Amino acid sequence: MSLAIDVRGLTKRYDGRAVVDGLSLSVAAGRICGFLGPNGSGKTTTIRMLCGLLTPDAGSGQCLGLDLERDAPAIRREVGYMTQRFGLYEDLSIRENLDFIGRLYELPRRREAVDRALDRLGLAPRQRQLAGSLSGGWKQRLALAACLMHEPKLLLLDEPTAGVDPKARRDFWDQIHQLAAEGITVLVSTHYMDEAERCHELVYIAYGKVLARGTEAEIVRDARLVVWSVQGEGLAALVAPLKAMPGVLSVAAFGNAVHVAGHDEVAVAAAIAPWRADPALNWQRTSANLEDVFISLISAAPDNFTSLAAA
Repeated sequence: MSLAIDVRGLTKRYDGRAVVDGLSLSVAAGRICGFLGPNGSGKTTTIRMLCGLLTPDAGSGQCLGLDLERDAPAIRREVGYMTQRFGLYEDLSIRENLDFIGRLYELPRRREAVDRALDRLGLAPRQRQLAGSLSGGWKQRLALAACLMHEPKLLLLDEPTAGVDPKARRDFWDQIHQLAAEGITVLVSTHYMDEAERCHELVYIAYGKVLARGTEAEIVRDARLVVWSVQGEGLAALVAPLKAMPGVLSVAAFGNAVHVAGHDEVAVAAAIAPWRADPALNWQRTSANLEDVFISLISAAPDNFTSLAAA
């Protein structure tokens, strides 16, 4: 399969700190790649380098067969970039915003292109409504419609579903899978584990470095986590002492349970031993999930900002 994204060693520094540090990434055409990481991990900076808005300090590669530095203007015309925040004009209607985007891209038959975008995202009945009066879910649809106006081959979506309701998120992901089926490649950053599970492959990044990559099954398998789940009374009081125990990488609440994870089976068993005899608590060995892996990876990753400050 041809690669829509193929970059190596991407690096971007601000004030002496590597916000993105030697990142390599390859995504095949027509695939949906989930880009996961905590706030400040370098996801947005990476996306901006991939779409030609930022020049890397080091590294090289291609997007859609175009050189990342030499062909940056051409990449921008072939990529649809959806920012974290709604970036269209709130005092223009839906149609007026899309018409403006069509003018920017100098689209032939602009009116027809706007009509197609309105129909594709179900925006036609609201086309006269001001963008500023839309709910989060409808603003999201409008932003995606604007990204698709020029028929890009690659979509770069930066936390596109933040702040929208579950139904709007589900409708959005149905649309993303339809686009991928049409051959469009999607790189999407998200904090939602249910969305990560809908991606073909995942990349975990923290403090500018890739920590893990692969399919959901591969990442969970390769993490080799030992996970115990505990249910019962007074769980909140357990979190802090369990986090302080040797061999414990992460302690996190999941509904009515708390998951305790680590790499060494003997060490984790020893860590939870003081509470195993409590009749008010029910302990069970369980399988790791993506969130267990995510929390454990972040817990083990060195913070480059803290390291720089200490130096």
